[in-house]
Amino acid sequence: MTTDQGGAVASAAVGEHYRSSDHTSDVMDTRFAIAPRSGDAPPRVQDAYQVGVMRRIAAAKLRYYGLNMLIDEVLLIVSELLTNAVLHSGTRQITLSLRLDHGVLHIAVADGMPGSARRKDVDGNAESGRGLALVDALVQENGGRWGTSGDGSETWCSLVVPPEQP
Repeated sequence: MTTDQGGAVASAAVGEHYRSSDHTSDVMDTRFAIAPRSGDAPPRVQDAYQVGVMRRIAAAKLRYYGLNMLIDEVLLIVSELLTNAVLHSGTRQITLSLRLDHGVLHIAVADGMPGSARRKDVDGNAESGRGLALVDALVQENGGRWGTSGDGSETWCSLVVPPEQP
C-alpha cells in the first residue's frame, strides 16, 4: 500500500483486481436528504454543500479502487448531475451510485422525480446551461454514453476505464 500527498491510502493490487474485465463492484452508493426548492429560490447552503461532500467521497472511493485516471472526469460529471438534481428536481432525497462492471464505470444520480435531463444549446453569453454539454463531451471522450431512465428519475453515464499505462 502507498499513501498519496493527501493521506489517502491506495493499493495498486486493489486497482488491478477491480479493473479486471470479469469483476463487478459497487464503488459507491450514497443517499442524502435535501429540502425541496420553491420557485427560483437558491438551494439551502447545506444542500449545495452536499455536492462538494459527494465529490470528495467519490474521489476517495475512486482512489481506493485504483481508478485515479478517471477522477477529474468523474468529479466534473458528479458535480453536474448532482447540481442538476438539487436545482431542478424538487426532490427530498438524491442517490449517487458508482459501479464498476467489466471495465466500465457507471455513474448514476437518482432523484426519484419524473422529468428528463436534456442537453441545451447555449450561446457564448449564457451564464448557465452548459453542464450536460460538458458531461456529453467527457462521456464521448471516454468511450461511454449517457442518458436518463425511462421515467426520467435517474440520469446516468458510463465511462470506459482506460488500460493501465506501463
